[in-house]
Amino acid sequence: MITSSYPVLMSTDVAASARFFTERFGFETVFEADWYVSLRQGTWELAFVAADHPTIPHGFGTAATGVLLNIEVDQVDDAYARLTAGGDVRVALELRSEDFGQRHFIVVAPGGVLVDVIEPIPFTGEFAADD
Repeated sequence: MITSSYPVLMSTDVAASARFFTERFGFETVFEADWYVSLRQGTWELAFVAADHPTIPHGFGTAATGVLLNIEVDQVDDAYARLTAGGDVRVALELRSEDFGQRHFIVVAPGGVLVDVIEPIPFTGEFAADD
């Protein structure tokens, strides 16, 4: 039986990756070494491991690429204002509403991981329920 599941993203800068999520999204550090950091926010977990650590099988030690990490929030407009206020967070997709039931924006975390910050909204357009 599975007792836990969470992503562990390989990184070339574990400390910067962890700091991004603790400072920007309120994650707390539950374990920290120079090569690995485990974070938690409520029941959600996220971890980072150094891509060059010996526990990574030979030939697979590449920083995470092509990853889109979704974080759902209660007030995406407030999150957007807070995350972009300092001008030090790169926005890959500006805040917008989608017919498929999301109001969201995407920022770039250290190492190039995309973070899609989402507030669920009612479906519209072709995704709206026919009554």
